[in-house]
Amino acid sequence: MHDILTDDNFILYCAQHYDGRYCSSTQDFFDDLNRLKYIKKLITRYIQNGDLKERLILNHIIVLNNVFGATVTCKILYFKLRDEFKYIKPFLILLNILPEFIYNVNGENAIDTNLISMDQTIIEVLRKI
Repeated sequence: MHDILTDDNFILYCAQHYDGRYCSSTQDFFDDLNRLKYIKKLITRYIQNGDLKERLILNHIIVLNNVFGATVTCKILYFKLRDEFKYIKPFLILLNILPEFIYNVNGENAIDTNLISMDQTIIEVLRKI
């Protein structure tokens, strides 16, 4: 089953897929959701001045993957960071969690992730890890 993700149901969607073993309060849930903002800031900093904090980005994605699972993590990253996804895709490939398709995001039935380009500089940096 592929749940539809929209602006109207984002928090509910995330809450339904959140693994509660890792949280002791609702604040933990929202702290984990804030990782999306941190990733966006780190990617924006990279785009603006070339300062890539690849290990910090990886850590945030790993935590999201731990609490939401791979499919939901990729879906919410695409939903919230669609314009920056070409910078995030290499990290998801490195972690081996990028699906071939991301389904039902804001009116798009299936997004073929193979058609999304990637930033070559990030690829080169991640190859050294």
